Amino acid sequence: QADWHYHRGEYERCYDVTINLLARDPYHAACLPVHLAAALELKKKNELFSRAHKLMQEYPDRAVAWFAVGCYYYCIRSYDAARRYFSRATQMSADCAPAWLGFGHSFAAQDESDQAMAAYRTATRLFPGSHLPVLCIGMEYQRTNNLLLAEQFFTQARTICPADPLVYNELGVLAHRNKDYCEAERCLRHALKLISGPLTEAWEATVVNLGHTLRKQQKFEDAVEWYTQALALNPRGSSTHGALGYTYHLEGKLELAIEYYHKALGLRPDDSFTHE
Repeated sequence: QADWHYHRGEYERCYDVTINLLARDPYHAACLPVHLAAALELKKKNELFSRAHKLMQEYPDRAVAWFAVGCYYYCIRSYDAARRYFSRATQMSADCAPAWLGFGHSFAAQDESDQAMAAYRTATRLFPGSHLPVLCIGMEYQRTNNLLLAEQFFTQARTICPADPLVYNELGVLAHRNKDYCEAERCLRHALKLISGPLTEAWEATVVNLGHTLRKQQKFEDAVEWYTQALALNPRGSSTHGALGYTYHLEGKLELAIEYYHKALGLRPDDSFTHE
């Protein structure tokens, strides 16, 4: 059940399931990796620190303990330290797919694409039934502007797990970059439709992406609606304030545009787009 929630991007629900299970069995081997992954997505650094500390005390010879420490360091953006612990976890258990993914993420976070790809490919071989390593390879290809290969891997990930909203988010971003805004809107709306329950901050980027896509199609009122929803999820999103200001600018509502430009610059004074 926890895995199902995690793969659907329902990190809060996944976390609720795993925290209740770990309350009864704090060292449940199958539960710990998905619990740590959900806690990382939710940026629960105190939980990660506490869980990692207990695991290292009790089971320093298990890969999951080192994986937990890696998750904590990744959460606080200490990527070099995270990489060392993820690497150690893979050395202790070569078939620990979550550690290979974490290892790849720690490289990708610092734009080290070749090493990230190598880690993701290893995870793909170790965990052939999972769409996550395939999706990560596609995301890395997209990040490095190899859009044709990115599309191939996103399509493969969708075939493996058609219920993951993140897959459709990435397909929507890809379509947007290819200037196919109708397809981008379709994919992004489908991604949001797949999310059961209220939206959380984890899906802010998808909501903003939909706003961008609608603005490109000159559906300004719809774009404003989605940008506003994104700000409800993350009120300090400077780029969203800037995008909302730009949309009002395009509509000719200059006073509102200036108001949101000022808000964007107040949150991020070095925002060159808003300055222009």
